[in-house]
Amino acid sequence: MTHNRELRLTIPSMPTSDGAGVKLRRSLGQRAVDALRLDPFLMLDEFYSDNPDDYLAGFPPHPHRGFETVTYMLDGHMQHQDHLGNTGDLGPGGVQWMTAGRGVIHSEMPQQREGRMRGFQLWINLPGAEKMKPADYRDIPAESIPELELDGARIRVIAGRIALEGQAAAGAVNAEPDSMATDPVYLDVHLEANAELVLPLPESHNAFVYPYEGELDVAGQFLRQQAVGILGEGEAVSLRAGEAGARLLLLAGRPIGEPVAQYGPFVMNTREEIEQAVADYRDGRLTDAPA
Repeated sequence: MTHNRELRLTIPSMPTSDGAGVKLRRSLGQRAVDALRLDPFLMLDEFYSDNPDDYLAGFPPHPHRGFETVTYMLDGHMQHQDHLGNTGDLGPGGVQWMTAGRGVIHSEMPQQREGRMRGFQLWINLPGAEKMKPADYRDIPAESIPELELDGARIRVIAGRIALEGQAAAGAVNAEPDSMATDPVYLDVHLEANAELVLPLPESHNAFVYPYEGELDVAGQFLRQQAVGILGEGEAVSLRAGEAGARLLLLAGRPIGEPVAQYGPFVMNTREEIEQAVADYRDGRLTDAPA
């Protein structure tokens, strides 16, 4: 018998700003405290505006160390540039997956003067053994993301592997099992009106749901829009859309189980490592290749 996960905790998103003043909503990671994290996830932001004043300033060059950032665009056009010489044009349906590792300095700047800018940024922690590895960047266009078409549902598989109703797909990021320490699952699920769906999840993983459109019932409990619903233990999650349908993110990851020390864009295991990251950035050593 399948053990479905229950809705254990709800974290409503709160309005804030980041970068040079981009307006967004933050759910996970509102403050750098463990109660508002879900190992291995550190932060989830949703940016959504039709007003250019809310996003034009963008995210000028800034540093990261010790974790991964995942930007998923629904509407609009953003350009990534980093100290390694990578340039990525992020359009509707596209993803950029950046492993900061030892250190990266990058920017994310809007490439439009008007219209809607909408998407998400997720931060995923790295285990201590990988925090100082070389930085890496992957630009994943929309057409490279596989989709499953089911009765009343469509699933975009950004990361992870899913098999359902005789169909199977592996995300473009971690198609091979255990190719990443956290073995992340990242699904964008579209449900038609009153559609029901039971999605399998690895029992070893922590997981959460984030509905961004419509009404959603999770295991018999209503979950409001723009709120993280942290799931309990189990091997699947039961979802049901309301009269207007629903769109949601479903994310899961293998927990790391290590201490987290965070100071802004630096996420390490100890305060001493944070102090070293700050000193390295100040002295121009953050992005040095390891000896």
